[in-house]
Amino acid sequence: MKGAKNIAAEVEAFLTPVVEELGYLLWDVEYVKEGSEWYLRVTIDSENGITIDDCERVHRAIDPVIDQHDPIENAYHLEVSSPGIERVLRTDAHIKAFLGEEVEVKLFAAVDGQKTLRGILGKLDGGVLSLDVDGKTLSLDRDKIARITTVFDFE
Repeated sequence: MKGAKNIAAEVEAFLTPVVEELGYLLWDVEYVKEGSEWYLRVTIDSENGITIDDCERVHRAIDPVIDQHDPIENAYHLEVSSPGIERVLRTDAHIKAFLGEEVEVKLFAAVDGQKTLRGILGKLDGGVLSLDVDGKTLSLDRDKIARITTVFDFE
């Protein structure tokens, strides 16, 4: 059986042109198990934001394409959604799209006594991410980062 990451990558590869033809950006594909259930989560985006109608439109378009390729052996739930205002940055492309923006970085191990850092996302150079935290630039290895999330100021 293929691993969940391989399935997500395979699905992303054949869905990208379908989603783009509809006028959307394929932001992310995840294949995850929660409890006893498997979920194929397809996240879409656009410059104008995403509505429930957009999600339904994409769901109807990609469902038969996924069935045609048949990459998943077991039963699963297909979900199509927007990445939201505060979104997880998982790929290099995600990070590059938010350079200069405020993010929260959760680390596997503490740096200067902190496992969660908030700052301005600097450059991504190879496997090293720079983060400006209170005027101090930190260089963080990507493999030491558990999660990067954009921060939206609701005020």
